[in-house]
Amino acid sequence: MDIVKGILNSFNTGNYTATVQISGSDKVYLNGVAVSRNIPAEEMIPGRSLVIIFFDEFNSKEAVITGIYTQ
Repeated sequence: MDIVKGILNSFNTGNYTATVQISGSDKVYLNGVAVSRNIPAEEMIPGRSLVIIFFDEFNSKEAVITGIYTQ
């Protein structure tokens, strides 16, 4: 299990998933990353910093965004 920082690119309210950029990665985006339902949709603003937990570091479908924060 890995905990990494990311940046929110976009948020899908219909299925509560996001497109994110992992910190330190310039052009790679992960699509369809699950977002914890305890994060209000109105807080999912593009550019926000994220906490992402990867249960399998090679499979973005095995990841979940567990928090957001501002720097």
